[in-house]
Amino acid sequence: MRIAAVAGTFNVIHDGHRALLREAFSRGDRVLVGITSDAMAAEGRAEYVPLSIREPALRRELAGMGEYDIYVIDDLYGPPEMDSVDVLVVSEETRGNAELINESRRSRGVPPLEIDCVPLLMGDSGKISASDILRGDYGTSGRRDVLDVAVGSANRVKVEAVRSVLSRIYGDVRITPMDVPSGVPPQPFESDVRRGSENRSRAALPGHDMAVGIEAGVFEMEGGLYDIQHCTVIDKDGVVTHGQGSGFRYPDAVADLVRKGMTVGEAMREVYGESNIGKGRGAIGLLSKGLLDRKTLTEQAVIAAMIPRIWDERYVLQAQDHRHVGALRRVQAQREGGEPHCPA
Repeated sequence: MRIAAVAGTFNVIHDGHRALLREAFSRGDRVLVGITSDAMAAEGRAEYVPLSIREPALRRELAGMGEYDIYVIDDLYGPPEMDSVDVLVVSEETRGNAELINESRRSRGVPPLEIDCVPLLMGDSGKISASDILRGDYGTSGRRDVLDVAVGSANRVKVEAVRSVLSRIYGDVRITPMDVPSGVPPQPFESDVRRGSENRSRAALPGHDMAVGIEAGVFEMEGGLYDIQHCTVIDKDGVVTHGQGSGFRYPDAVADLVRKGMTVGEAMREVYGESNIGKGRGAIGLLSKGLLDRKTLTEQAVIAAMIPRIWDERYVLQAQDHRHVGALRRVQAQREGGEPHCPA
């Protein structure tokens, strides 16, 4: 069996990554895919997407490509299993790392890797860069002339949830995070939740085709205190749609602290010792023991807010120009067995 390997941070999977992955699967019967740990991803970067978001996105991308194993790596040399690899697929930018790996192999008496160097993919602004995509400079294809969507938050869980949902609806999109005020208390209750999501969306909208605001908050319901996320989507023509995700009940110990004035994050830290929960797996990840994570929960709210724009053609025509309508129709045709969506 011939084994190929490829590695990356995969902060946001773009067409350059897809070219590398396709080449790796064309060169090996099995592919070892390395994804950097959060510690390694943070080196030399002002911002990175947490591994808890990057790895599931990578697995979705790899589905159906062939036989593979994913390894979380802390250095460029990878896991011991790398010694069984025959060919390493790299980009022009990382070829130097491949040479260092071969030097290490020779020093240990391991045959050097065959190095397969894939040319860099170019977009409208030069080489396609995950950092540029994360800023909202262009979409994952490198194109700028795609649906331009602002997210009223700098929280990567929210931003990547919006990217995940809207890319499934419209194909390639530009997603710009914007750290805007919610206009509601740090711990939103009841009516604060919808108001906060709409405030975020309206504050983020200027200069963009569409804006998405997401706010999570607590609701007193029969049996206890529940968490529900609300999403508001507003487009440049003023069309507003709303949606909510599924709710879940907090343990009484957490709920009591929230009622006394703590935020959910503070209460979870007090009861469970979990810090920075809003930017990681979320309270739902801890309380469900990993059955559901915060990004998936957030995606539910975004999907719910987008549903009227999917089933009602008037919203599509009001909100998008003909290019974006065409993108939506191509994606819909793909789902119905028509031609796949391929950026020109």
